[in-house]
Amino acid sequence: MKLYIYDHCPFCVKARMIFGLKNVPIELVVMLNDDEATPTKLVGQKMAPILQKQDGSAMPESMDIVRFIDNQDGEPLIVGKTNPAINDWLRHVNSYANKLLLPRIAEAPFAEFATPEAREYFRVKKQANIGDFHELMQHAPGFIKNISDDLRQLDKLIVKPNAVNGELSEDDINLFPLLRSLTLVSGIEWPSRVADYRDNMAKQTQVNLLSSIAH
Repeated sequence: MKLYIYDHCPFCVKARMIFGLKNVPIELVVMLNDDEATPTKLVGQKMAPILQKQDGSAMPESMDIVRFIDNQDGEPLIVGKTNPAINDWLRHVNSYANKLLLPRIAEAPFAEFATPEAREYFRVKKQANIGDFHELMQHAPGFIKNISDDLRQLDKLIVKPNAVNGELSEDDINLFPLLRSLTLVSGIEWPSRVADYRDNMAKQTQVNLLSSIAH
């Protein structure tokens, strides 16, 4: 099986997580960000992630991929209850996190930006949505303070370092990708339980953090 992804993409991380958690082998294919032909050929439009199954058929949508792989062996792992407070926290942080993350993603050495054209494609598309990256970078200290404050609130919600609610649930699939993205940002204050959870989930899912390229 092949999983077509962008390395920076949190939805792609959701799909990647289940392969690591279940030790299911997968070939990761990083598409160039301006490659519209590959995803369109597979599923009819530009999107990621896309799972190409062994029979050659293609499946988009991260949570559909997670559920498909999790249930293949009849022994699903993602069975825990969700906590509405985690969903509320994610909704709040996601309302502003991209203003901090996207300008940094655009500068980072991700494989999907291997050509100047692919990087510029990303920059133009995202700036049209959220505003000028240079201006957003001027506001970064305020966003970093907000994130650090919000992570202190999250710290109180973490039950165990290997599952936010004590048993693996869809909350983990939704939460870890955002925390992983935030490791791209220097200067965030990580409370101890959040940091332990972040690091443990990276090991369990076999998805690397971005600390080595943080800026």
